[in-house]
Amino acid sequence: MEKLASFQALGLSANILSSLHHKGFEEPTPIQEMVIPLLMCGDKDLIGQAQTGTGKTAAFGLPIIEKIKVNNLSVQALILTPTRELTIQVAEEIHSLRGKKGLKIIPLYGGQSIELQLRHLKKGVHLVVGTPGRILDHLRRKTLKLEHLDFCVLDEADEMLNMGFIDDVETILEYTNRNKRTMLFSATMPDEILRIAQKYMGPYELVKVKQKQLTVDQTDQIYFEVPKRDKFEALCRIIDIEKEFYGLVFCRTKVDVDNIANSLIDRGYDADGLHGDLSQAQREKIMDKFKKQRITLLVATDVAARGIDVQNLTHVINYALPQDPESYVHRIGRTGRAGKEGTAVTFITPEENRKLMFIQRIIKSKIQRRNLPQVKDIITVKKKRIRTQLEDIIEAQDYSDYLSMAQDLLETNAPDKALAALLKFTFQDELDASNYNAIRDVSSKIQGDYNAIRDVSPKIQGDTRLFIARGKKDGMTKNRLAKFITEKVHITGGKFLDIYIQDTFSFITVPFREAELILKYFKTSPKGKKPIVVKAKSKS
Repeated sequence: MEKLASFQALGLSANILSSLHHKGFEEPTPIQEMVIPLLMCGDKDLIGQAQTGTGKTAAFGLPIIEKIKVNNLSVQALILTPTRELTIQVAEEIHSLRGKKGLKIIPLYGGQSIELQLRHLKKGVHLVVGTPGRILDHLRRKTLKLEHLDFCVLDEADEMLNMGFIDDVETILEYTNRNKRTMLFSATMPDEILRIAQKYMGPYELVKVKQKQLTVDQTDQIYFEVPKRDKFEALCRIIDIEKEFYGLVFCRTKVDVDNIANSLIDRGYDADGLHGDLSQAQREKIMDKFKKQRITLLVATDVAARGIDVQNLTHVINYALPQDPESYVHRIGRTGRAGKEGTAVTFITPEENRKLMFIQRIIKSKIQRRNLPQVKDIITVKKKRIRTQLEDIIEAQDYSDYLSMAQDLLETNAPDKALAALLKFTFQDELDASNYNAIRDVSSKIQGDYNAIRDVSPKIQGDTRLFIARGKKDGMTKNRLAKFITEKVHITGGKFLDIYIQDTFSFITVPFREAELILKYFKTSPKGKKPIVVKAKSKS
């Protein structure tokens, strides 16, 4: 805990210090150093001017966690954010910082089941993080009550202004009680933001953090535009096309880390995952394997990756787009060290293009668009590597134990046929094109063709949606359903393109070839009963 002495000096409890230690924090950022004491000791409102990625969430989140009364099950803190992604990120961050304090935290945003949100609100929560539209919806339904509010945070206020939410924000503030403490955080301070501060805030402290110059050195930056459901397939292609791959894969959530790491392991990669739910002993064991390159792929969240110092990474993969330019620079800065050039790869969906261009503009560095490697190109590269490896063995004359066996084989077989058979026996799995799934061409959407498939090898014929007569009531989760299928049919977890669970049934989407295997296995069923798995009816 010696490393956390500077956090302890800010007045934080032993519980919070323990959670900071578990998450790998060492020193407070400038905004944390300035904001935390003001919120812990003072009673004024606060305006913080700081860029995204400077540690704002912990700056306002830690004091709020400390001051919330657990035995009072009412909404004591409200945090407004401009996007669902930021809502999820802030809620997860605060949840991970709460330590053993039994806070009930809920994110509220559009696109999530409102029935689920209603159930959580009815049970009672201490802290709500949400987008203006969904928060206002609950206020009008009277399913969210703010009369006992102690803290109200407007996070990324200028972004909420730019996105047209400022009227909603003002309406929400009208619902809040007058004696709450308000905190406003914004990268810039346009007149409209200052007007809201004057209208809705009392006497306030002003904290400014000077913007750091974001620089990227010795890193080749590229991006691929790919549908969300095809990102895993794209990741596998990037790994396989490279001669050397020793890298970090960044995801947004702990669930994503587990799913992607497990799918990589299923496909035979030396991979593991790192996130906040792991114990310190587990974390240290995984990091030791990674540093010694016993695993060459480490999948992690931003928070879990704090403190990782590995000097010779060849790649950083942004499986999920970072929230802001500073996070992007922090991630990719892990490559290109010790005089070596590294490669930073970012996957984006078509909807995220604008956000990536914003990051590019802020960091003043070109991020090149590339096309994903085609299956035939990957197979060609693999064949060249095999040939090089065989030639190295021949040159080193490191084959004496196998020479007599080779001579016996050649006595009854033509040399080219014997060698071809040996290559097939050794490398047929590695050189099998059907190991790769189809990837949709995002450009086809512009032309109105949503079913176009890029780079289809003869064995790959699109994908198939299957109906499974099992759901949540049967104890099914995404992981359990995948295990249920893979234990009966010899396919890997990485083949699942989509899993959708409902109360009494589920849907999965898998490549055509795997769908045929699954349907064939489940075709037989007790007399008079329908099979558990059938092909889903096409949408009319």
